[in-house]
Amino acid sequence: MSLHMRADVALCETEDALVLLDERTGRYFQVNRTGAVILKELIAGSSVERVAANLARTYPVTLEEASHDVKRLLDQLTEESLVVS
Repeated sequence: MSLHMRADVALCETEDALVLLDERTGRYFQVNRTGAVILKELIAGSSVERVAANLARTYPVTLEEASHDVKRLLDQLTEESLVVS
C-alpha cells in the first residue's frame, strides 16, 4: 500500500500524540500514540496486514482487533481527506 499525507496537511509530533492540521480547512486532528505508530508505518509503506501484525506483537490485542483498529484509522483519515493512496 502506498499511502501519503496530502501536501496541505501538516504533522506535528507531541509526546503523547500526533497532531494533523488540515491547512485547507484549519481543522486539527489528534491521533494518539498507537494511532501515530499506525500512521507512520502506513506512510513508510507497510501494508495494513503488516501494521496489524506489529501491533498484535507489541500490544495486548489480537490480530483481529489490531486489523480492525488499523482499518478504522485509515478509513477515518481517508474520510477526512487527510491521506491519499
